[in-house]
Amino acid sequence: MEITTREEGDTTVVMLNGKLDTNTTPAAEREINGLLDAGVNKLLINFEQLSYISSSGLRLVLATAKRLKGSAGDIKVCALNEMATEVFELSGFSSIIKVFVTEQDALGS
Repeated sequence: MEITTREEGDTTVVMLNGKLDTNTTPAAEREINGLLDAGVNKLLINFEQLSYISSSGLRLVLATAKRLKGSAGDIKVCALNEMATEVFELSGFSSIIKVFVTEQDALGS
């Protein structure tokens, strides 16, 4: 799992590359929590290069959403693959977290 971040205006984009599973979620959690601890309050998680997400990865996304909403922040996700889209819809995540087809769509919203 490779995690890269960059700033796009007032939003921090987190790009996940690889698999977000039980083995890689702790590192992703440290990275994302570090951003939030540093004061980031607008986050876009880009799933374009993510090949797999497990329940632990989903819990990380949900915990991040709850933390940001609790501090008047905002979280968006984009570029979900077919499997992740289905999971987001079935679990109800798409009613809690704003989901966009492309990064450009998310940044423009």
